[in-house]
Amino acid sequence: MKYKIYTLLCTLSIFTATAQAQLISLTADQYFKGNFKGITQAMPQYNSWATNETLIYTKEGKKYAYNCAKNTETLYTDPIVNKGTVTAPPLIITKSSNLYIRKNVDDIQLTFDTDKELNPTVSPNGKYVAYTKHNDLYTVDLTTLKETRLTTDGTNDILNGYLSWVYMEEIIGRASNYKGYWWSPDSKSIAYFRSDDSKVPTYTITDATGQHGLVETQRYPKSGDANPSVKVGFVAPTGGAITWASFNDNDDQYYGQPNWTPDGKSLWVNWLNRANNHLIIYAVSPTTGAKTVIYEETQKTWIDLDDNDRLQFINNGKAFILLSDKTGWRHIYLHNINGTLINPVTQGNYTVLSIDNVDEANKLIYFTARSREHTARKDLYKVQFNGKNLQRLTTGNYNNLMAVASPNGAYVATVYSGVGTPTALGVVNVQQKKLTTLGTTQGSEYANYALAKTELLRVKSDDGKYDLPMKITWPMNYDKTKKYPVLISIYGGPDAGTVWDTWSLTGTQQWYASEGLIQVAMDHRASGHFGKEGVNYMHRNLGYWEMKDYTTMVNWLITNANADASKICITGFSYGGYMSCYALTYGAGTFTHAMAGGSVTDWSLYDSHYTEKLMDTPTENPEGYKTSSVLTYVKQYKGNLQLVHGIIDDNVHLQNSIQLLSALQDLKKDVEFMPYSGGRHGWGGEKNKHFLNLKTKYIYTHLLQKPVPADLLK
Repeated sequence: MKYKIYTLLCTLSIFTATAQAQLISLTADQYFKGNFKGITQAMPQYNSWATNETLIYTKEGKKYAYNCAKNTETLYTDPIVNKGTVTAPPLIITKSSNLYIRKNVDDIQLTFDTDKELNPTVSPNGKYVAYTKHNDLYTVDLTTLKETRLTTDGTNDILNGYLSWVYMEEIIGRASNYKGYWWSPDSKSIAYFRSDDSKVPTYTITDATGQHGLVETQRYPKSGDANPSVKVGFVAPTGGAITWASFNDNDDQYYGQPNWTPDGKSLWVNWLNRANNHLIIYAVSPTTGAKTVIYEETQKTWIDLDDNDRLQFINNGKAFILLSDKTGWRHIYLHNINGTLINPVTQGNYTVLSIDNVDEANKLIYFTARSREHTARKDLYKVQFNGKNLQRLTTGNYNNLMAVASPNGAYVATVYSGVGTPTALGVVNVQQKKLTTLGTTQGSEYANYALAKTELLRVKSDDGKYDLPMKITWPMNYDKTKKYPVLISIYGGPDAGTVWDTWSLTGTQQWYASEGLIQVAMDHRASGHFGKEGVNYMHRNLGYWEMKDYTTMVNWLITNANADASKICITGFSYGGYMSCYALTYGAGTFTHAMAGGSVTDWSLYDSHYTEKLMDTPTENPEGYKTSSVLTYVKQYKGNLQLVHGIIDDNVHLQNSIQLLSALQDLKKDVEFMPYSGGRHGWGGEKNKHFLNLKTKYIYTHLLQKPVPADLLK
């Protein structure tokens, strides 16, 4: 890949005072209230494809049909559909801690106690509702309204169908809301996880609310600790004997998101060893518990178990497509149902992000990937099952935020953008590679206003291997004889880049540009732009490569963009908080200021699954834990750190910030610290407004060195 790195002269040529004087300046109402009427406008919204060439979208509250072939637009009315005897699944609601079926007149009550039912889910055949209560799994028969308790050993430490914290947070995902059971397609069986948390260490969380304070406990495995012991069980919705999958309960292991085969005869279980580098997909019988190996993969670093879109069944369950980054880049592979590889579908130095549609009749796969031409953009592609005739369907130098092909693939509806292109809805004629815009966020007055310029640049890494992406909003009326403070916003974690070729316009962004602040987002080599190949640099060595690449980009700003070397501020939350703290300790000398929130300060304090896949255990990698710890470098601390943390944060415990504060206090070093009562890994309401004001005051005090305008405070 080749990227153009603009010279400073080209980048800033538009910022002459002469050019800006001819344009209208933003008003206080626009800066502080975000009132950009006329500068921006509402954009049409994609609805669906009605036919191969007719796109339905909504504009100004009305639906329109756009004929792509004729380039005509007409009002559209949704057709009346005869649903025949098809019955929609019943809607289950909760009222006063009980479950009800939603009816037009009177809701039908399903449960009759004061206990809270969690994660109610209707069976595929619509005859049952499953849920958990007191960490046991239950069903209600919707015909007889009989409640059946399927498991009986639920306690505070034995969880049936309800996920342990580390599984919810790191493996199955927060969207699960702790749901740890899955209906079979034929409704004959429920697969579930039974978690024994009794050996997982307990962490105590306290807050100062009320007369006697708040005390919470959670089973939280930190790096090297005992994990939950999980079993995979199967039970009929009417109850009876439980069948256990034939795994060795004594093994140190993880289970990922399971997948039922379309016929319901097998549950495919993603199994991963504690070292996180050996994945096996087993087909497990729900009647006997016997298991068969379907797929096996090992990597020298780690495999992401939370890859919940890993596989998809096709051809009525006779084959499956699988996503894997085993080559260093995430690609699509086609397998027979017995696990035999038929062929790689995609390959090369680019990353497949998602499979959007599978056209089985024509043996085509539509997928979104980081653009093969530009990693800060997304494109829609299609390819044959056999890997031939790969075709880019979107066109132009844009980032396609959403792209949906018409049923025959002749057209693509896309929401596209670029740092200099306001977000728009358009249609691509694939054969002609022609993009027709149907509507844009750019208002009629957009060109008349003096707006700060945002650009996406590339900076060569120190070792010459990577063109590192950096998105910059430049100060208004840029003067190359002046020095400018820098505010760098990052996250920094593995495969979690924040730099995209995407347009944005906010009052805060424009105000800080008018105040003379260089605003930057930057991504390192392991941020996802350079595939798993780049992400692998983080293995057993957190902090080092991120900080090395960030330092390279900051030095570029100092050398080429008049950045004030005495005012280089970095800010981030969670992993971004870790990097911000690391920047003023390990990275002190380049970074001078930092605003860090919810920060990990030592990786031995974070949870087992996330940390160990990157770092191995503290026993296996003591040197890596030492060099990655902020606490190791507190003697090097200099500059000014603003540190904030939610007092009852159950993800990154307050302990992280307290240990950093304690170490700095012992060295008689000062920081600005603000704890938030009731705050977990983030907080809302008035406290969030306070937090935003706190950051604003910090920027004015330390970077701009002037009073804060009253209108800027919330």
